[in-house]
Amino acid sequence: MNKTSIFSKWSGFFSTVVFVVGILTVPADARAGYASFVVDADNGRVIHSDRADVRNHPASLTKMMTLYLLFEALDQGQVKMSSRVSVSANAAKQAPSRLGVPVGETLSVEEAILALVTKSANDVACATAEFLGGSEARFAAAMTAKARSLGMKQTEFRNASGLPNPGQVTSARDMATLARALIKRFPQYYHYFSTREFNYGPTKITTHNRLLLSYEGADGLKTGYIGASGFNLVTSAKRDGRRLVGVVLGGRTSRWRDQHMADLLDASFAQLTGQRPPLTARVAPPPSDGDDEAVAAKSKAPAKSKSAAKSKKSSSRQTAKKASPKTEPKTAKGGKTEKKPSKKITTAKNGKASLPEGSN
Repeated sequence: MNKTSIFSKWSGFFSTVVFVVGILTVPADARAGYASFVVDADNGRVIHSDRADVRNHPASLTKMMTLYLLFEALDQGQVKMSSRVSVSANAAKQAPSRLGVPVGETLSVEEAILALVTKSANDVACATAEFLGGSEARFAAAMTAKARSLGMKQTEFRNASGLPNPGQVTSARDMATLARALIKRFPQYYHYFSTREFNYGPTKITTHNRLLLSYEGADGLKTGYIGASGFNLVTSAKRDGRRLVGVVLGGRTSRWRDQHMADLLDASFAQLTGQRPPLTARVAPPPSDGDDEAVAAKSKAPAKSKSAAKSKKSSSRQTAKKASPKTEPKTAKGGKTEKKPSKKITTAKNGKASLPEGSN
């Protein structure tokens, strides 16, 4: 089945909507900055919301919609997992992260899915758009139309990868809406978001999603980064039969973003069972700079008087404790020690990597 025949099956729905939504709509300026949102995936109950409707750039979270339309084509029998996706010169020249398929060669639809969820491959995203839509611009208009049909009011797409484009915008609430739609609409394909690694030829491709490897109950979805957006993350996690979807946009570092998401989910799961105070009292604001270790230490260390500070200088044992604030247990009401339920987040040494746009 060729590209144009696949897209032609959508043309009845998109013939007018694509033009109006995809071309004439000019989004308001995105203001890159922090936003977060946590929702009960099953019933839509909002548990936490902070600047949830402020527009930001989605970066590689975009690929969640690229995958939504690919899953839809699979579900409708328009393509098969074994169908071949050809890589054009345009797709091959996309900025990293890339799978690196040579021009003119092909990969299977299933390989494309795996490359998108793990490697966040921009060349594969573009090739998928051309495969389904005939051109990336036409596919991006279809993505926007689908966003509108799902109730994503702040979202506009201009490409299938999330590479920088001033008109490519979304919000934390919209990304949660998309995540819930993926989980509910395509349970037979959702498991791909939990892929930790896959082999492409002789190469082992590992996931960019470190929270998937370290957070109890996490089973998807997607990371994203471009300079204009900061570090973005959409995570779904399930504990004791309850599933949450969390969104963090505009993180200053990947390490802070991952830890903040873990804190949000921990507090949200606990709040469902009435174990903690309101979430706004538990979650620290985003850091004011990229030094996430300093911010973490500052937010966890208890306030000290001047005399206490002098006392610590004279005690090597207490100084050692101050140097490792993460080892200090929190004290809950009644004097009992409160253990944090999330596991330690595994990251790079400084939480920062020299990342190409759209790679994390």
